[in-house]
Amino acid sequence: MLRTILIALTLAATPAVALVPINENPEIREKLLQGFIGDAIADNCPTIEPRNLRALGELNKLRDYALKQGYEADVVRAFVTSKEEKAKFKAEAADWLKTKGAEPGNEAAYCAIGEAEIAKNSLIGYLLRSKK
Repeated sequence: MLRTILIALTLAATPAVALVPINENPEIREKLLQGFIGDAIADNCPTIEPRNLRALGELNKLRDYALKQGYEADVVRAFVTSKEEKAKFKAEAADWLKTKGAEPGNEAAYCAIGEAEIAKNSLIGYLLRSKK
């Protein structure tokens, strides 16, 4: 009985770990950003295409990670389907690509970045396929 009370008191005294808002979680943000960068490359380079099944698999892994971190399924779903969040990620991806020299209308730059990411086997490259 005393042991049960001590355990209960210990658990009650342990502070709950507060989750940052899902859109501020660094691991989730970074992996989603890489996916959006890959999409932008595939959309702007005619010799590179997305690997949709790999992308879906990575998205499922990311969902599982978020759930294990303690985010509720409805929070994860709302985040992933949010038009506002998608717009933010697309803008961030465009900024990242711009720092690498890619801007709309410059297919060669998008293709060069995509080929380099594929060669590095980064997450961006893993989500892409060269048609060369």
